[in-house]
Amino acid sequence: MNRRTSISGLLFLAAALLAPPGHALAQAQTPQPPAPVQTPPAQTAPVTPATPAPTAPAAPLPTATPAAPRTIPAANYVAQGVFNYEQGKYDEAYVAFRAASELDPRNVDALLGLGRSQVKLRLFGPALDTLKNALALDPRNLNASVYLSQAYVQQYIGSGDPQAFVGNLPEALKVLDSAEAIARAQTGKPGEVSLSRIFNDRGYVYKLQGDAGKAIGAFKQANTLNPDNSVLLFNLGDMFYATGDLKAALDYLQQAVIADPRDPYNRAYYAKLLALNGDAGAARSEAAQAARLAPTNAYAVGQYGVVSYLAGDRATAKTQLTQAVTLDPLRNPEFYYYLGRLSLDLGDLKGARDSLTRAASLGSRTPEYLYYLGLSYERGAGAVAPDRLKARDNYERALQLSPAYKAAQDGLARVR
Repeated sequence: MNRRTSISGLLFLAAALLAPPGHALAQAQTPQPPAPVQTPPAQTAPVTPATPAPTAPAAPLPTATPAAPRTIPAANYVAQGVFNYEQGKYDEAYVAFRAASELDPRNVDALLGLGRSQVKLRLFGPALDTLKNALALDPRNLNASVYLSQAYVQQYIGSGDPQAFVGNLPEALKVLDSAEAIARAQTGKPGEVSLSRIFNDRGYVYKLQGDAGKAIGAFKQANTLNPDNSVLLFNLGDMFYATGDLKAALDYLQQAVIADPRDPYNRAYYAKLLALNGDAGAARSEAAQAARLAPTNAYAVGQYGVVSYLAGDRATAKTQLTQAVTLDPLRNPEFYYYLGRLSLDLGDLKGARDSLTRAASLGSRTPEYLYYLGLSYERGAGAVAPDRLKARDNYERALQLSPAYKAAQDGLARVR
């Protein structure tokens, strides 16, 4: 499952940008009126008229010089970028941070904001380049190291082909080792918080590498340094759940909810664990509260759907799961998985195959997704024929990830 891998972002005060002054309009040149012509008096006899003296040309009025526009300081763009980023407007943040970095290419804060925005926009290659540039300018900048490590991890997760970027995880750990040296030079509470960030991110990398022991050890170190942080409690609970220790997972998630009652991630995940533990009533109450707290948060909405499915409420499950994948189509394969399970239960094999294919594509390291995709191809109904070859292929892939997976073993035996 996804998790927030950063404890805190850049702490800037958002300030309004200075509006550039308008240009002064050039004054139009005013022409001088012609010299008046004097009418000669009436003559009794013709005389030769006098030649009028030439009129001197009028001097042109001076033209006003347009005022040069004032340059907006890079710091103003950085502040605007931070504000947009914190509001979730990552495309607008990207524009502001890019403007700041163009005005001042050595502004590390601008580069850090630009790199983080690029990660959010899935521009992973440019993000790595930007953050490496920031770290080169300021090798002792802790945020530069942490964000660079996170960019490596996000490229690995978001690539769609993790094996193509498997080398990102050792690179992330290497950067975190450098960050730890910087953090240990800090003293007091700031140093402890910095170290907890690093251990938290390191635990997440270990989890992706499949080393549950190291992951739990790193998360525990982070929690010891910063015991009241709900993100660390969440990650510990998540890791214990991944290793099958539901009791410990529930304990840490409950602590996370107590530490930050308004965090929808904590409450939604706690609700799912309650449902898996058989406490459907408490689970639905917690899940509904999480969705009310954050009605546009895909994770909270989706877990309400998961809990509803586990409680047998198919109508609510379908509504909430569909809304979740609409809010965020790429981040939560679990919700496609449960949509697929729901379709499979109802005999909608086409819908099941579509949803489970998305789940298996986004969560290619989860054997359950592959098993149920295989099951959807093993079955046939109406105009949808079974496809034993695809069923066998997905059962085999599930077993490659989990050789002792009994359901996949049985499925493979049926289609051979």
